[in-house]
Amino acid sequence: MGIEEGVVELHDDKGKIDKKLTISVHTFSDLTYTSPVVFLYLLKECYAHGTCKATNKFRILQQKVYHALENSPQPGPATFVVWCLYVLPIFGLHCEGFSHLIISALRRFLNLAPISEDTSKAKVIAARLFLDIVGGLVDHDERIVVKILEVFDVKLADVDEALCQLNVQDDYKPDTAKTLVEDYIFKLIDSQSYMTAASLLEHFSIRHSGQSFLVKMMQNKQSRAAEKWATFMGKSMLCALVQEYADQNMLKQAYETIKKNDLKQEFPDVYHKCKESSLKKLAEKALWDLAEAKTHGDKQLLEYLVYLAMEAGYSEKVDELCERYSLEGFLNVKESEGSVLQSKYLHLDELAVENIIWVDEVDGLCAATSHIEGCKVVGLDCEWKPNYVKGSKPNKVSIMQIASDKTVFIFDLIKLFEDIPDILDNCLSRILQSPRILKLGYNFQCDIKQLAHSYGELRCFNNYEKLLDIQNVFKDARGGLSGLAEKILGTGLNKTRRNSNWELRPLSHNQVFYFCLPSFTFSICYNFYDCPKRFGFITASLSTKKFSDLIFICTDQFVCLFLLCPLLGRGCA
Repeated sequence: MGIEEGVVELHDDKGKIDKKLTISVHTFSDLTYTSPVVFLYLLKECYAHGTCKATNKFRILQQKVYHALENSPQPGPATFVVWCLYVLPIFGLHCEGFSHLIISALRRFLNLAPISEDTSKAKVIAARLFLDIVGGLVDHDERIVVKILEVFDVKLADVDEALCQLNVQDDYKPDTAKTLVEDYIFKLIDSQSYMTAASLLEHFSIRHSGQSFLVKMMQNKQSRAAEKWATFMGKSMLCALVQEYADQNMLKQAYETIKKNDLKQEFPDVYHKCKESSLKKLAEKALWDLAEAKTHGDKQLLEYLVYLAMEAGYSEKVDELCERYSLEGFLNVKESEGSVLQSKYLHLDELAVENIIWVDEVDGLCAATSHIEGCKVVGLDCEWKPNYVKGSKPNKVSIMQIASDKTVFIFDLIKLFEDIPDILDNCLSRILQSPRILKLGYNFQCDIKQLAHSYGELRCFNNYEKLLDIQNVFKDARGGLSGLAEKILGTGLNKTRRNSNWELRPLSHNQVFYFCLPSFTFSICYNFYDCPKRFGFITASLSTKKFSDLIFICTDQFVCLFLLCPLLGRGCA
């Protein structure tokens, strides 16, 4: 069965088309004299001899069954399908898959067909099939049972009628069907098939027990089934579910349930706790603008976001939020930021950076290119304004930094591309495609793709010479570049500003300092890896205000880095 042609072809053992089977498949076009057993056998043969993957086979066969139901199956489409479901268990392993297939085809067919005498007859037979499944006479998966009841719209009254026709007992009472269904559901609960049990309780409108059932589902980590059942039971049970979520610290699920069912007034504290948890996760990812949007102007949440920004040492975000929303009562965080970051993160003034040069015009570009061409090793990094609109294209790369041992150049790519694209292309080609300059980056493949996407007209971003990804050198490093810096230098990098607005001109002082750290760190990490490997014993002076000498001692088994300064000494030895 080839999906491309949409043609079913059956082959014999030698690969030739079997004409008899091909003629039999033609029976799909007219089911007037085709029994359910023959129909299912042909379906099995189509599946067995198909050449495409299982998912595509299912889709094609579903389409064929749907069209076959329009070709006069006797005594009618719905009745024909229910009799197919009666005999499907004899097909063994194919039973469950084919049951899903023909039920989904029938559901689609019935959505377009009016209610008829055929559907009414099929409902009666489906109710009897349900009784036979419950009684163990027909073997179907419990999920198929739910689908049978749903597609044929079998209710308790239909099951009652089927029981009457079977004359199961002379002293028949109106609640017999309900008792039978409840007993079946209790067995499902005992076997921990909670989703099926909840679906049947909802389908038959049976309000089972109480909160103990909810607790049992939550204890067995069946939150989806618990939510389905609580939604059916109503507001009081939904409130119990939210409380269970809160007690188990499942704040995301609690928030979604509160929001979906308008329970904010019932759980104001839980709601805010959920929102705060969401804001904290966004702040940890440095998604500050998105976190601000998620507050929807709620003063309590905005104050919490300010607190998170203070904790992260993001002073300009604190000032920005306080000014925009007229928030008062917050201390000036400039000094506290300095003390926090001094102890937690690496600072640019602790490294040997002598110059940070902003490049946005032709003379600066040419001077920067000449300087970089004289370097043996440089670090590369890029930033662009984040885009939080789902499905939209990412923004263009805004700035690119190229750092030598003591100088960092920040290229304003947007302005340079607008003003002097040809000169920019030539200068960056001389750098990026030079085999004499070792270029260091961290997970730079993402930047490469983004640069090519942003500036497809430039040849300089088509290929790179002598580019080394530091991530591939230190494969066991955790926590990204910050984790690597902490492992080697004793302190990590502050990432709170990585998702700020990089199209802002001029960049803030803190943005510039944040942006300059990574590429300069690449060289230090690379030297840590490369120097002892090449020389065995070497003293590498970093010539900084606070860094003294790094002494490498290399043996066959390990590399030791003796740090002769208070700052580095606390993290590495």
